Amino acid sequence: MDTMTLTKVAAGVLGAWLVLLLGKWGGEELYHASLHGEASYVIEVEGAEAAEPEPEVPFEELLASASVEDGAKVFRKCTACHKVEAGENAVGPYLHGVVGRDIAAANGFEYSGNLVTQADVWTPENLSAFLERPSSWAPGTTMGFAGLSKPQDRADVIAYLDSLDD
Repeated sequence: MDTMTLTKVAAGVLGAWLVLLLGKWGGEELYHASLHGEASYVIEVEGAEAAEPEPEVPFEELLASASVEDGAKVFRKCTACHKVEAGENAVGPYLHGVVGRDIAAANGFEYSGNLVTQADVWTPENLSAFLERPSSWAPGTTMGFAGLSKPQDRADVIAYLDSLDD
């Protein structure tokens, strides 16, 4: 590459940078973004009061009113990795009889993370905490599921899983 070509490339790059800097300076001078303070005139709208947060419903009440059918629908997210037939492990352990079963006790499945240090049994409360965000409840787990953020969805899934075993 000769010096003339190198000079042209350098001039193009430096020229583009100069245009960018001048454009930024011109925009700041034109709009004076740093000088804006508080709004001097606020339009109040009727009925636009801050909404009060809904009171949190205890999980026991959610579980009592949980729908097995809705839980089956939400459980479809889980079928990529879990099976509900007893003893049939997939990427994740089988979930037949999981409610009330000892944690990390599915035969033939090798668990990851520290599940057994979190609790002894998969109670509905433990399942709910795990399903809300698995990586937070059991750090080190290889379960890549983000979790179920809605408490009603978690209650429905737990009711569905509880209905599977005899």
